[in-house]
Amino acid sequence: MKLHEMSPAPNSTRSTKRLGRGIGSGTGKTSGKGHKGQNARSGGGVRPGFEGGQMPLIRQLPKRGFTNNWRKEYTTINVSDLERFDANTVITAEMLKSKGVIAKIAPYGLKVLGNGNLSKPLVVKANKFTQSAIDKINKAGGSVEVK
Repeated sequence: MKLHEMSPAPNSTRSTKRLGRGIGSGTGKTSGKGHKGQNARSGGGVRPGFEGGQMPLIRQLPKRGFTNNWRKEYTTINVSDLERFDANTVITAEMLKSKGVIAKIAPYGLKVLGNGNLSKPLVVKANKFTQSAIDKINKAGGSVEVK
């Protein structure tokens, strides 16, 4: 198939409305804009959110919360999620992503949380650990490496 042979699917397109083409077209004379007024003028109409001069709804509602520009985003995983791997496995964020344990690696990397138990020794490499996660990994005979 070449570019000049392509055409849109049947009934997927409509022809443009031809305005100001005589009384019989239904959109002649004023071209569907009515008589005079702001909306009949060139460039006429009001901006989005304008409510005729009354206080707009968006300004009546209170502002809530804030966004912390300096927040560090980590992909989190619990110690219980590491139980599925064999003993002495080296666990990294890339390996977890390839196995489908995590969906994506956040900008600041992987953080291991201490929820759950671990019964086998594992070598865990991550950007951040909670103290309880470090304790549980070491107690199981594994080791922790901070990148």
